[in-house]
Amino acid sequence: MEKKSRLIIKNNKFLLDGRDFQFISGAIHYFRMPKESWHHSLYNLKAMGANTVETYIPWNMHEKEEGLFNFDDNLDVTAFVKEAEKVGLFVIIRPTPYICAEWEFGGLPAWLLNYRNMRIRSSDTQFLEKVGSYYQRLFEKLSPLQSTHGGPILMMQLENEYGSFGDDKKYLHGILELMKKNGCEVPIFTSDGEWKAAQRAGNLTEFGVLPTVNFGSEVSSNLKKFTECYDSDYPLMIMEFWDGWFNHYGERIIKRDPKEFAESLREGLKIASVNLYMFHGGTNFGFMNGCSSPENRLIPQVTSYDYDAILDEAGNPTAKFYEIQKVIHELFPSIIQNRPLIKPTISAQAHLTNKVSFFEVKEMVSDVKISDYPMTMEELNHPYGYVMYEHSYKKDNSVEKFKIIDGSDRAQIFLNYELKKTQYLAEIGEPITAEISQENNTLSILMENIGRTNYGPGLLNEKQRKGIRTGVMADIHFMSGDWNHYSINDTKLSTADFSKPWKYKTPSLYKYHVQLEEIEDTYLDLTDFGKGFVMVNNINIGRFWESGPYLTLYIPKSYLCKGKNEIIIFETEGKFSEIINFSKVPLFVSNDKLISDKH
Repeated sequence: MEKKSRLIIKNNKFLLDGRDFQFISGAIHYFRMPKESWHHSLYNLKAMGANTVETYIPWNMHEKEEGLFNFDDNLDVTAFVKEAEKVGLFVIIRPTPYICAEWEFGGLPAWLLNYRNMRIRSSDTQFLEKVGSYYQRLFEKLSPLQSTHGGPILMMQLENEYGSFGDDKKYLHGILELMKKNGCEVPIFTSDGEWKAAQRAGNLTEFGVLPTVNFGSEVSSNLKKFTECYDSDYPLMIMEFWDGWFNHYGERIIKRDPKEFAESLREGLKIASVNLYMFHGGTNFGFMNGCSSPENRLIPQVTSYDYDAILDEAGNPTAKFYEIQKVIHELFPSIIQNRPLIKPTISAQAHLTNKVSFFEVKEMVSDVKISDYPMTMEELNHPYGYVMYEHSYKKDNSVEKFKIIDGSDRAQIFLNYELKKTQYLAEIGEPITAEISQENNTLSILMENIGRTNYGPGLLNEKQRKGIRTGVMADIHFMSGDWNHYSINDTKLSTADFSKPWKYKTPSLYKYHVQLEEIEDTYLDLTDFGKGFVMVNNINIGRFWESGPYLTLYIPKSYLCKGKNEIIIFETEGKFSEIINFSKVPLFVSNDKLISDKH
């Protein structure tokens, strides 16, 4: 017997089981929060009055190393979809190779960069082969969850805002064929900006793919521009209705008035299906924040993906939640709504137990590799975070000039473990002058990947390859032979010997303990620190930077335990505190003290 989708597109409408259907949807990214938090966020979406949840799927989390797949724990997309179904929500899945999402490399795995002749997001057969291998494993999880199999998945996305990147229709058709080959049976859509060029470049309507549109305001005007792009009529769907925006280090937090947004949403819901981007933003845990790349700069996005969304970073309702709930009730009085769930937070103090200079424990906390010339982070199979490059150097002159040739993104240059210079992208390549007082010397360069570009032409930039690409020069020659690479392994920080010396103004590890009788969500106050990342009970909760705007990092309840908790902070600027506080609320740098980025 032929299977028929529960959702069909007919006469410019969505029909679900033969009845008119309007999506009232919200975006929740399962990979930006621990599994234990999924129910809370999904319940609140349903309580607001929504009928659908939308999520991206990040390729670079599910296949961090080529051929090694992970769909467990916080990446168990099957469990997330089933939890959504349990609370009464349908699901829109966006399994595209590229997701943007202010996520590292737009969701593309960094190992793709080792294929130097391959063009990503194109009909390059090698790229499509890599996508095909991934889709084979991914759709084993997704296919049984489609509405055609009795599951909650109603639609899937083909590519993401491709009209803002390329117009390679052979590529789009190749992705379509891969989706169908691997079992996609539900309607497939594209999503692009409202203007003609983006819609023309990004759609695949000739193959039955539904076009949808992304914007955040001026509903009537933008929907008019969108509909004028097509001769045929389609059901109107605002796939991303932006209710807030993302934030960069060193810049003011972007806010949107709740009442103004709710009224804009009212206008949208009167004439279209709407997906709120974001309903709950969550957190860029680890090193997974994306990066904007205007001109010759890199501007990293912050660890928090609060987004000024409907729920805050922890998943609690903001003023927007209640304003939107009122609008939905007024427009659709038959929809059952409920009070939202609200998590408590705790305060506490953690005390410093020991500290050690990174230079003293570099072998213990790093994966070490030696080569004749510096290798990129991708070549080292260490695409995220930090790598320290180290080389022995014999004195030639009393004053020497060193230069990093082609490096990304941030370099701290040490001679005999004394900091000589910090360089950002625009400065890397400038000579570093140093006095040489001893015969045998050690040159150390700590390189940080601050986040790969996630949107626009910068996706193809050579600077997406992190670390040192070409080499390091002394005088006018490249330095070769026995370059030691210390790829800092965040999970090894707890193995460091903290009895070794600590040296002021060097990258260091700081260990804290806190005893907790009760555990709830909290925010770690890093006001007194410079730059680095934090491990809580051996879980990387993300980067911090004194440039602001955030002074805290969010810690979910599930990352804590009753009794003794260990916090290890890797800090690169030599700034620390004997005591760190758990705050009940996030803390921010005042606008007059923001440090503008230097990237």
